[in-house]
Amino acid sequence: MIEINNFSKAYGSTLAVNDLTFAVPSGQILGLIGRNGAGKTTTMRALSGIIPSGAGEFMVDGFSLSDAPLELKRRTAYVADDPRLFSDLSVEQHLKFQASVYGIQKPADEIRKLLELFELESKRHSAASTLSRGMRQKLAICCAYLQAPTALLLDEPMTGLDPHAIRVLKDTIVNRAAQGCAVIISSHLLAMVEDICSQILILDCGERRFWGSNEEFKQRFAQSENNDSNTLEAAFFSSLTELGQDLASTIHGSTGSADRHSQNIDSITQQ
Repeated sequence: MIEINNFSKAYGSTLAVNDLTFAVPSGQILGLIGRNGAGKTTTMRALSGIIPSGAGEFMVDGFSLSDAPLELKRRTAYVADDPRLFSDLSVEQHLKFQASVYGIQKPADEIRKLLELFELESKRHSAASTLSRGMRQKLAICCAYLQAPTALLLDEPMTGLDPHAIRVLKDTIVNRAAQGCAVIISSHLLAMVEDICSQILILDCGERRFWGSNEEFKQRFAQSENNDSNTLEAAFFSSLTELGQDLASTIHGSTGSADRHSQNIDSITQQ
């Protein structure tokens, strides 16, 4: 299970994420969506321990990032939208290194299965620097899967993937959730989110604007006066006006709101 409580993160005078709280139970897939700059990547990178968290509490399977960072990181795998690989290591060497870091015993069979599943067998001995954008993404996904995480964080994971790899990734995400993994997917591909996600979290300017089931989101925002389509994409675009108005009211509607934002930035900076 993934739990994030009262997370705030500031970059200088910019409050990137403000007092964010949500949870993803084991076996659930959460779609994290929002416009560019909404705070999605910041949230995922903070949860994985890549960047300092600022303020708030992060938990995976009851282990806190502040009190038990190694236990949390052992259970958490993060695939970035632009994965950083070791340019001189081969595909196989990346996977063997991942297995060594996470203490995976006898990983050869699992490595073989992953290479075959994501059609990387022919590139087993190729250096990462020679791989296409999509193949690098596949390798990063294989490394995450080899770790056998209980919390899987995917930031724009479809970038560069061919149609076959997209299908494989969707199927494997669903399968891993069925086995008890808690999954967060950040994506602008709303049709994909609708296909596999059971929960939706909307971020806008660092604020949580909606958190609930896929169906609850569509029921709230779809079927407006000008759009009778009951899809997640239609619901998202219908939500932009309402959420934008709400957020503007929250931030700019009163001096008190502006003061609270300033106080949040000051308190995070001091930590």
